[in-house]
Amino acid sequence: MKGYNSRDVARLLGLTVAQVRGFARDGFLTPPPRPGRGVRRRLQFSFQDLVILRTAKALVAARIPTRRIRRALKQLRQQLPRGRSLAELRITAEGDRIMVSDGYTAWNPESGQTHLAFAVSDLATRAAPIARRTAQAARAAEGDLDAEDWYELGLELEAVEPGEARDAYRRALELDAHHADAHVNLGRLLHEQGMIEEAERHYRLALRENPDHATAAFNLGIALEDLNQPGDAIEAYRAALARDPRLADAHYNVARLYEKVGKKAAALRHLSIYRRLTMEA
Repeated sequence: MKGYNSRDVARLLGLTVAQVRGFARDGFLTPPPRPGRGVRRRLQFSFQDLVILRTAKALVAARIPTRRIRRALKQLRQQLPRGRSLAELRITAEGDRIMVSDGYTAWNPESGQTHLAFAVSDLATRAAPIARRTAQAARAAEGDLDAEDWYELGLELEAVEPGEARDAYRRALELDAHHADAHVNLGRLLHEQGMIEEAERHYRLALRENPDHATAAFNLGIALEDLNQPGDAIEAYRAALARDPRLADAHYNVARLYEKVGKKAAALRHLSIYRRLTMEA
């Protein structure tokens, strides 16, 4: 459920509608919505697309070759963080590398000389009125929406209207209590609100529905750390890494905890893996 049409995007980013459509044709945005269901027919772009397009505009202004822009943006799309809100991102240039920071790690989707710096939260603030319009349209078409529709709406609203996003995930779970991703994302939003025990419950429900959900296990580790349960947090991070050995943040967090409990060799091993993974990015 994507809540920004071509004119919305052009106005938010200072582009022409023709430029927006041209970027879309280059293939690094989400595919257009299929017609015929509720509010889907009128909606075109996601908030994640806005992040990609905002980056594209800066790269074009910096005279980066088109081929490299396409490659960088496709890689950026693949590497946007799992398990955290896009509003936490800051996209900058460091030397000859495009860097994306989410407050925990940083990586470069593609090397290239440019001058670029913006916080996604600024874009989220400008996009908020349109997101509210999308939420209102969803409520008007509530009878036509299924659990996946509400989940997708939650994804769109997270960065701009987290309260509305929580409601959307709750509605998804009312329709499908087995929706693991909705449990994870609702848990994260509750966690950010300080409701850690409730967040832990949703992470565990997600893992019950999908034992291989690496993000659920990782987020559970963070919650258990916040609840001052380091031993259980280590086990959660280890479970996340068993599901996804390339989850760099889990290596870093478990290394830090191993260091605290005096397991120096294990801490160094995970820190080494963390450094290798972030250097590869």
